Amino acid sequence: MNAQPQTRADWQTLAQSQAFETRAYINDDFVASQSGETFETINPATGVRLANIASCDQADADIAVNHARRAFEGGEWSRLPPIERKRTLLRLADLMEANKHELALLDTLDMGKPVSSSLGDMAGAIGCLRHHAETIDKLYGEVAPTGEDALGLVLREPIGVVASIVPWNFPLMMTAWKIAPALAAGNSVILKPSEKSPLSALRLASLVKEAGLPSGVFQVLPGFGHTVGKALALSMDVDCLSFTGSTQVGKQLLQYAGQSNLKKVYLECGGKSPNIVFADCKDLDAVARNAAAAIFRNQGEVCIAGSRLLVENSIREDFIERVLAAAETMQPGDPLDPESFMGAIVDEAQYRRVLDYIRQGVEEGARLRVGGEAIDAESGGLFIPPTVFDSVTRDMTIGREEIFGPVLAVFGFDTEEEAIRLANDTVYGLAAGLWSQDIDRIMRVSRRLQSGQVYVNNWAGGDQTMPFGGVKQSGNGRDKSYHSLEEYSDLKTVWVSLAT
Repeated sequence: MNAQPQTRADWQTLAQSQAFETRAYINDDFVASQSGETFETINPATGVRLANIASCDQADADIAVNHARRAFEGGEWSRLPPIERKRTLLRLADLMEANKHELALLDTLDMGKPVSSSLGDMAGAIGCLRHHAETIDKLYGEVAPTGEDALGLVLREPIGVVASIVPWNFPLMMTAWKIAPALAAGNSVILKPSEKSPLSALRLASLVKEAGLPSGVFQVLPGFGHTVGKALALSMDVDCLSFTGSTQVGKQLLQYAGQSNLKKVYLECGGKSPNIVFADCKDLDAVARNAAAAIFRNQGEVCIAGSRLLVENSIREDFIERVLAAAETMQPGDPLDPESFMGAIVDEAQYRRVLDYIRQGVEEGARLRVGGEAIDAESGGLFIPPTVFDSVTRDMTIGREEIFGPVLAVFGFDTEEEAIRLANDTVYGLAAGLWSQDIDRIMRVSRRLQSGQVYVNNWAGGDQTMPFGGVKQSGNGRDKSYHSLEEYSDLKTVWVSLAT
């Protein structure tokens, strides 16, 4: 695709000309589901049906797993020299780059995010693939310290068949975070995209085919979690399961692993991330804009969203006013308009869920400062504006549970110790933010925050060299960086006795 859309009209024209792949991708072919069943995917910004997608289930999973196992055992990919896997994955990254506008459009149409955000996701996905491709031929094994009568080797080998279950909020970027290290390490991968956003995964499959990955090494099974997702999780021939999604589903997947073959399970689950602002910050306007973006970007449908804003009481009222001013500039709009900061909520169920949490916040006594009601859009889309609650207490539902929408809960604190206690008062531990000019405080607080990631004087900073993941009920896996490659390989020790 050579089009370079720039304006809303350009993106609308591209959308009107788009043809969607709707079939599953199994063993190098696009095929209907075994049952012939399909499900609808809907554009949440308009309510218009985009396509009917193949709905895979147990039968499809069994076929795909068999092909994946055969491909792995055959060795055409798993035993290919790392430099050759690297070349193929770089070729795939180049194809994604050449088709990035189409891929971004598919994610925008599917889940309602602004197209400018989707383009940013494409850059992240392509960068992830290139990073892991370039890394794989630069990893060395180990030679153990032994006496002269033995040679001890520590080898890393691909784990086998990997099933990756990805969420709908960053469809292709999350896909890349899972499949790039798994493929680079030499595994066969079966991808289960969310039923809410399957289109970019199916388009990616055609690029994988064009890039020349061997048959059975990469497959895509669209469908529901309780059907094809469950089948993959219970499969006795899937060696590893990687998942990003809710904590509730993550716990279920751990049970499925125990009920089947004790497959490795790596989880990146929910969050209720604290964003702590101390009074010594120099530029409160800039901090307020960042704090607002931390929750309102991507409609708040972000696992690391800074949904709990903890502000030192001496500046709280002033700071909230600055956050409200920033929120006013972040209103939802047409996702196909590159100027829109927010788009539509992904579907009717999530839309109602967010509105229910807002209602609970009001009923439980939180102070609603802005937003709180759905936008009656002419398009028929599902839009909720930035919503801010102040005077939130630790026992309120909106201060405890992950909403996954544009709803900010503001807490006050007086001391550093109180801020740490509030920040850690959650079952989650995915991300935390800290804003201060005091380097001693920064180091003290960063070490005590119970979180897999701490952002200091920024929100969501990092690149492919940094691992991404959480602690507590936010999961146990790590995406990105060399550490993700460790998850998709097994250690083998080889002890060689030498003649003396």
